[in-house]
Amino acid sequence: MSTQLKNLSDFSHTTVPSGANYTFGIIVAEWNAAITGALYNGALKTLLDHGVDEANIVSIPVPGSFELTSGADILLSKRKDIDAVICLGCVIQGDTKHFDFICDAVAQGVTNVSIKYSKPVIFGVLTTNNLEQAQDRAGGKHGNKGDEAAITAIKMVDFSANI
Repeated sequence: MSTQLKNLSDFSHTTVPSGANYTFGIIVAEWNAAITGALYNGALKTLLDHGVDEANIVSIPVPGSFELTSGADILLSKRKDIDAVICLGCVIQGDTKHFDFICDAVAQGVTNVSIKYSKPVIFGVLTTNNLEQAQDRAGGKHGNKGDEAAITAIKMVDFSANI
């Protein structure tokens, strides 16, 4: 496995711009709350650490990962001042095809919302085989995907502003 013993949230090799001039939305799924809460805490801390004022962060819970897409779409339709949306969720493989349908729908939905508004909408959704893998990626030995999503949002907003 390529991620074995690797902290995937190490950004020491890249420059992260300041997020001070931008407004971010965070849409977080309530399903698998222990995992998504850790993702949220990582994303929030990362935004704050990179200069984003807490008043410029809009956090909204939705029931599950499937609802991340409509949550991002509604937020961007109502709040024109939002520069990027971070979608945080966790889908853990079960015994049925439900996992595949949810993961595909959310990935496509996040992409479509981003294209619809020409704004970064970040896919911070864990799609894991089991709870241990999710824990490893939500502040465990492989870092925090919430941190990664926040860094991606900052970099993409800066890219958009400076292109």
